[in-house]
Amino acid sequence: MSDVVSKLWGFCHTLRHDGVDYGDYIEQITYLLFLKMADERGVEIPKGCDWPTLRDRAGTALTDEYTDLLRKLGKAPGILGDIYAGALNRINNPVNLKKLITLIDETEWTALGVDVKAEAYEGLLEKAASEGKKGAGAIFTPRVLIQSIVRCMKPDPRAIKDFTISDPACGTGGFLVAAYEWLMEQTKGGALDRETAKRIKKGTYFGQDLVPRPRRLALMNLYLHGLEPGIALGDTIYDPPDARRFDCILTNPPFGTKGANQAPERDDFTITTSNKQLNFVQHILTVLKEGGRAAVVLPDNCLFEGKAGEVFEILMQDCNLHTVLRLPRGTFTPYSQGVKANVIFFQKGRPTEAVWIFDARSNVPGITKKDRPLSPEHFAEFEKAYGKDPNGLSKRTDTGETGRFRRFTLAAIQERAYKLDVTWLKDESLDDADELPEPQDLASEAITELEAVVEDLREIVALVEKEEGGAQ
Repeated sequence: MSDVVSKLWGFCHTLRHDGVDYGDYIEQITYLLFLKMADERGVEIPKGCDWPTLRDRAGTALTDEYTDLLRKLGKAPGILGDIYAGALNRINNPVNLKKLITLIDETEWTALGVDVKAEAYEGLLEKAASEGKKGAGAIFTPRVLIQSIVRCMKPDPRAIKDFTISDPACGTGGFLVAAYEWLMEQTKGGALDRETAKRIKKGTYFGQDLVPRPRRLALMNLYLHGLEPGIALGDTIYDPPDARRFDCILTNPPFGTKGANQAPERDDFTITTSNKQLNFVQHILTVLKEGGRAAVVLPDNCLFEGKAGEVFEILMQDCNLHTVLRLPRGTFTPYSQGVKANVIFFQKGRPTEAVWIFDARSNVPGITKKDRPLSPEHFAEFEKAYGKDPNGLSKRTDTGETGRFRRFTLAAIQERAYKLDVTWLKDESLDDADELPEPQDLASEAITELEAVVEDLREIVALVEKEEGGAQ
């Protein structure tokens, strides 16, 4: 995959001379990759809009055909129309367009894995980020982590009629794709009765994202799996949700505080905060069905900052917040090595009696892209400790002060004002100069924690100003 990304990135430099920026280039690649992979998989595409039609053209006939093809697909009914809505040809030089089509045609993409477009997209964004290109600030959830979460959560639409799975911050659709691939493994390739197969195809997988390009990729990825998902374009936490509720929610809300300088005005949010991730937790509490389960990736500051305790107090009254996984340092390498994060697992409909915390970070060498990449082994012990019950009800063993998995009663959590940043292992690796994070990662960690403090201060100032205004 890295060779393919390097080849595609190399051609991006050629196109820059024609005024095609990297964002437009990546978008054009996804349009073309989709058509090539649809051709390989035999996915039905309207006549005259398919890959062979493009591949066999050259010169101005090619650019005319491509422009017309994008327009026709944008007007197609259903998912295809959603995928190509507003699509325009940004590569007006027919020689360059032909070269890109030939480049894509050389590879059998489906042999590399169906989610290859997302990997190519993310790989190109990573290249752009390393060169300091604007707009590459997205943080993608590593597939290894996604797959581990899915194995724990067992999002099985066969279990309940009308079972629905959602990611309210879906990006390129990684969680939804992994959930479907898990189902295919369980059914040995999709051995489902006709009615169940139809329901799963059209009424099981849902998502939403704020940014059009990742959302387009999510639609592409799921469509190439034979699914017709409902992926909305919009702001999950500022726009009120519709009436739909979900059985399983798997998500990694966007990190950082950008655009989060005011609290959303939603009647269903009990706690007023401008923290995006904590608002996502409140949103999930609203849209999760009774008995439904969720796994949410959250940065460390969301476990301890000002309003965190208040949000978790509400959550623990309505849900069994049964498990917290502390992720290894550098999990989000290369996008943001300094981000320290966790996964919280909960089920709606029963109050929390105890929280189990698994420390997969202390005394674990930090993740690096080349020497120590994230692997399934990083989560094998956690998955075994989590148990087979997706709602966290398997019999578990507290491994004590020297172990990685510990049980904390609700009373113990209450004593901490519902803050979940609980640690007990001494991290020996932090005393080893060779194991210390890179200076830029330490700086990134410090910035994250300072941002959390700044958010707290902003909310205090806003509260004071509100009270002063009311007193006048």
